[in-house]
Amino acid sequence: MNALTDFLSGELDRAVPSEVEQAGRVIAGRLGGVAVLFYGSVLRTGDLDGLLDFYVLRDGRSRNAVTRLLWPDVSYHEVNVGGTIVRAKVAAMPLETFARAAQGGTLDTTVWARFVQPAALVWTKNPGFRQKTLDAVAEAAMTAARFAALHGPEQGDAIDFWRGLFRATYAAELRVEAPGREDQILGFDQARYRKLLPLAWQEAGIAFEQVGEELSPRLPEPGIIALASVWLRLERAGKRLNLARLMKAAFTFDGATRYAAWKIERHTGMQVMVTPFRERHPIMAAPGVLWQLWRHTVLR
Repeated sequence: MNALTDFLSGELDRAVPSEVEQAGRVIAGRLGGVAVLFYGSVLRTGDLDGLLDFYVLRDGRSRNAVTRLLWPDVSYHEVNVGGTIVRAKVAAMPLETFARAAQGGTLDTTVWARFVQPAALVWTKNPGFRQKTLDAVAEAAMTAARFAALHGPEQGDAIDFWRGLFRATYAAELRVEAPGREDQILGFDQARYRKLLPLAWQEAGIAFEQVGEELSPRLPEPGIIALASVWLRLERAGKRLNLARLMKAAFTFDGATRYAAWKIERHTGMQVMVTPFRERHPIMAAPGVLWQLWRHTVLR
């Protein structure tokens, strides 16, 4: 185990509330998962009234041709844990595909940009799958660090490099982020990101100089050209790929009606009845729900 995987192993093994661990186990059982990663805002805040974010990794290849091309599969789950309803938005995909994406081997930025951020490995089927997941997360850190060297300053604090990276990925993806979103992410634990970058550069084979907290990557010109060429391909594909994923999710998001009902009630106080028709046909049911929401807002 090298310094990077040692650092990330400690992060992935962090303690989480028992409700999170139990919910992860149940959802893994539902989806045939072999490992469950917990990430996102609830990991940072601990607010179990919010929506948990899980990545469920499966063994083997997907049998569905669409899923093999447009991963992950997205679903909404509610799990009763000791009388408490734990709600989660779940992305599921094969572990093999996750590892390839983390290495930068796909036209995708979402996996490595997401898992260079903190995560917890709340459940694995066995130690072998734990190691494969840890290796993939380490690859995500190295991929992100390479592009941070490309998009960051010639010299600066580690936070400057991560800021440059996140801004670039937001621009490459079809995402509308509030200004300063990257600073919210980095601001939660700046010390963690400062420690991570040199570890990832070292393991990725990127030479650098460090004086205090100031870092200067030493990328040779051929390396810069190669990284920039890869980035241009990612940038050209990013918005189209994410748009295709959104279109897929519109028709395949399992639990979309329950997810929307929970979101509406949480933000407006209006209860939406989840009927069998609305469960089966969320797009057809949407106009009626929107009309109900408009009336609720006007009358209130």
